[in-house]
Amino acid sequence: MATFLYRLGRFSYRRRKLVLLVWVALLVLVGVASATLSGPTSSDFSMPGTESQKAIDMLDKRMPEAAADGAEARVVFKAPEGQKLTDPANRKGVEQVVGKLKSAPKVIGVVDPFQAKAVSPDGRIAYAQVSYKVTQIDISEKDREALLDSAHPGRDAGLSVEMGGSATEGFPEQSATEIIGVVIAAFVLFITFGSLIAAGLPLLNAILGVGIALSAITAATGLIDMSSNTSTLALMLGLAVAIDYALFIVSRYRHELEEGRAGEDAAGRALGTAGSAVVFAGLTVIVALTGLAIVNIPLLTEMGVAAAFAVLIAVLIALSLLPALLGFAGRKILGGKIPGLRGPASGGRTPMGEKWARFIVRRPLPVLLLAIVGMGVLAAPMTDLRLGMPGDEAKSESSSPRKAYDTLAEGFGPGFNGPLLVVVNGKPGENVMASAERLSGSIKGLADVALVDRPMPNKDGGTALLSVVPKSGPSEEGTEKLVRAIRDLPPPGGTEVMVTGQTAMMIDISDKMAGALAPYLAVVVGLAFLLLMLVFRSIVVPIKATLGFLLTVAATFGAVVAVFQWGWLAGLIGVDTTGPIMSMMPIFMIGVVFGLAMDYQVFLVTRMREDYVHGAAPKEAVTSGFRHGARVVTAAAIIMMAVFAGFIASDESMIKMMGFALAIGVFFDAFIVRMTIVPAVMALLGRSAWWLPRWLDRILPDVDVEGEKLRHMLDDDQRVERPLEPSRS
Repeated sequence: MATFLYRLGRFSYRRRKLVLLVWVALLVLVGVASATLSGPTSSDFSMPGTESQKAIDMLDKRMPEAAADGAEARVVFKAPEGQKLTDPANRKGVEQVVGKLKSAPKVIGVVDPFQAKAVSPDGRIAYAQVSYKVTQIDISEKDREALLDSAHPGRDAGLSVEMGGSATEGFPEQSATEIIGVVIAAFVLFITFGSLIAAGLPLLNAILGVGIALSAITAATGLIDMSSNTSTLALMLGLAVAIDYALFIVSRYRHELEEGRAGEDAAGRALGTAGSAVVFAGLTVIVALTGLAIVNIPLLTEMGVAAAFAVLIAVLIALSLLPALLGFAGRKILGGKIPGLRGPASGGRTPMGEKWARFIVRRPLPVLLLAIVGMGVLAAPMTDLRLGMPGDEAKSESSSPRKAYDTLAEGFGPGFNGPLLVVVNGKPGENVMASAERLSGSIKGLADVALVDRPMPNKDGGTALLSVVPKSGPSEEGTEKLVRAIRDLPPPGGTEVMVTGQTAMMIDISDKMAGALAPYLAVVVGLAFLLLMLVFRSIVVPIKATLGFLLTVAATFGAVVAVFQWGWLAGLIGVDTTGPIMSMMPIFMIGVVFGLAMDYQVFLVTRMREDYVHGAAPKEAVTSGFRHGARVVTAAAIIMMAVFAGFIASDESMIKMMGFALAIGVFFDAFIVRMTIVPAVMALLGRSAWWLPRWLDRILPDVDVEGEKLRHMLDDDQRVERPLEPSRS
């Protein structure tokens, strides 16, 4: 591995114009593909194998007029204080809005609030349900504008008219929030290297890589349905790892130049050592992200695969384009100093990383215990973790969907924001209306039921649909219990009964996530363990890395629960409403944080192993590994945190929560686990940390991440090239 990367680094450095041309051509190609092939994105969910999805599929066949998977909107009206919607002027305003809604594009039906008696007891609040014949992904901006414009007659009449539902959700655009992370990353790079040129190369490398990855993902939207959050998450991860991987290679290249080596040789050696760590770190991240496919949720799979693709591009660019850029920079990468800044370990000072390592090595046990207890305290809120899929109630209080949700809850109760659909299906030729009526009576007797509508049959009477309104809100525990209670009722008359609807779908998502967590962890941790055992040729180090990751996950979950569920410091990051944690967040966060945690494990411990293999004592290897790696790992972690934290400003609740979780997870893992717990454990274990059974040592392939074979090869080449001294006999 190291020898191959050494040759690749020299080739890219030497043929830098060709390499740059190839990557620029690829960027132009995918850019053109993005502009010509891109299609709309969606926030729809598809849940193969769940009861709610089976019910939707059945309704599509047996009762297509119900448009069970179609987009929908709720238009909520509220009269001014002291007035009622039944007042002539207000009623006329409502009827004008309903009339415009009926003529809006792709609308299949509108329920008039006065005909459906959907008016609150005090007469001030009413709502109209709008059904579309197409799914949310097929609602164009023009269709959405027509929907929103229909509210004008009501507002002109002095009414409050707010809208919620999937039809109102536009396709989120990339905001400028990530620019904040890039700016902070640039500042950290400047401080780390003390050089404008050295700081600029990782940024240029990352921008090109992210541009290629996002353009390819955008082009793919024209070929397959894709979530509106997919490109944002790919950008989040692609940008962070691209900067980090380039940072490690540039740092090693500068070190080789300072050792007096020529540029081409320095680029080869940098890729042969730091590049090897980049390869295995990237592989670990990719394994963790693509492993999300085993959950069998299309949305989660596409997000994981897209993010893994962005990481793959980051690795490939770091291994090929970056050495070419180093060739253009040459030895100038050591120049361009920022006034007042000194490069790493300059001026004969002892680096802070070395001081910290020596402190830990002298007192490993107290440091280890203190760190573990501290992480345990941070993890404590995790015991109250409650999963769900927050909807409009989690949006900003100033948004129209949130106002519609609150107004509807005020007039009718929170359950009207998430009605359940109960499907009753009979055998061929059987009329199920009598069975549906009996089931309706049974449901009315359950706790937490506010309203059960009369069953609505299909054309042949073989399938019926009931709408059940809970007393609790869509994301409340009472609604979840009601769904389970309905499913536990015995089907009347031998019929098949299924519960679906957006609320039931969200409950099924949470259940499926919980069931998939254990096998996902087993697959990802198992594969990553094998990779780490190859890298470090040790059993203890991979075990320690995995246990440290579990500490990181527990502390991160604790922080997320404290902020987003309990509301601690929620106002500081713009969280308007607390509630259950999004059910997809834990498993996705585990995949991403595991990959990133292994990054720091590989980058930091690889340098320790390199020094140990080259003859350093175990404790000295820990100290020297920190001396060379701590500053760069610290910079990498701060850059990661900055990039992820930039997404906390997003209006999308999932992106905001994910940005916070990843930023705080990187902080816990890099600074507490990898830079405190890991060196303490390594110091306590000594040589035992590198123990590997002889039989396993013979079986495992030697990937030579630390570059030992490469060093011997280069030393042999130098001896061969050195001219023989003349004999003095």
